[in-house]
Amino acid sequence: MSRAEVMDVDVQVPRAPSPLWTFGLFRSELVTTFRRWRTIALLGVLAAVPVLIGIAIKIETSDGSGGGPGGGGGEGPAFISQITNNGLFLVFTALAATLPFFLPMAIGVIAGDAIAGEANAGTLRYLLVAPAGRTRLLLTKYATTMTFCLVATLVVATSALAMGALLFPLGELTTISGTRISFAEGLGRALLIALVVAASLIGVAALGLFISTLTGSGIAAMATTVGLLITIQILDQIPQLHALQPYFFSHYWLSFADLMRDPVYWDELVRNLGLQALYAAVFGSAAWARFTTKDITA
Repeated sequence: MSRAEVMDVDVQVPRAPSPLWTFGLFRSELVTTFRRWRTIALLGVLAAVPVLIGIAIKIETSDGSGGGPGGGGGEGPAFISQITNNGLFLVFTALAATLPFFLPMAIGVIAGDAIAGEANAGTLRYLLVAPAGRTRLLLTKYATTMTFCLVATLVVATSALAMGALLFPLGELTTISGTRISFAEGLGRALLIALVVAASLIGVAALGLFISTLTGSGIAAMATTVGLLITIQILDQIPQLHALQPYFFSHYWLSFADLMRDPVYWDELVRNLGLQALYAAVFGSAAWARFTTKDITA
């Protein structure tokens, strides 16, 4: 082979994208995602939920009655009875209220549109012309969706904390176990709960991304993802399916309440995170297998 032929081969060999280029792609995806009106609207709805809950409880207890419905139980809405004593409990209540539907619906919309939306807009082929590679692009889309999971959860928690501080007193907290902890420790547990809630959505994100690789319509992918979420939630409430329910990704979502026990109960928390990791691995692998072998025509 002549020197000219060798140089020609060297020119044609594609260079691997640098880590800096990968970060630039991720940053571009983040900017694009969070500047869309749809994303802003979803975050606005999520921020409004704690406001509505706080106002409703304030009106309900304005006659001097102590608490809302529920007692000293540990799951979700049972925290309502503590909000009038400490506004920090509005954070836990808001997360419990948004986790079954609002948060996963928002994640489903973002994840379902990740690949299918690009195909529908005719920009997917242009993204792949750049030295991204399908695997790198898919991982960037998933990382962007997971970032949205974290931001959406923190938006709910921050809105609830602000509304709780505005409408109700703050101070030491009584845990589900009956022990007292300082406000600083309670705030730390609230942050930990928000992180656990965000981690509880990684399975939904992977499912939505997989569905997004199956179609070229962003609306169809979003609708299918949200439809599956609603179906799983319904199936998780049918007593006859109790043997299957521990394998539904939503089954242990409200286990975050165990972080408000003293000591913390870790069993269901670990099961929840392990189940989410399993769903992420299965549907993430399925999304990769589909996307890397798919004919891109748009």
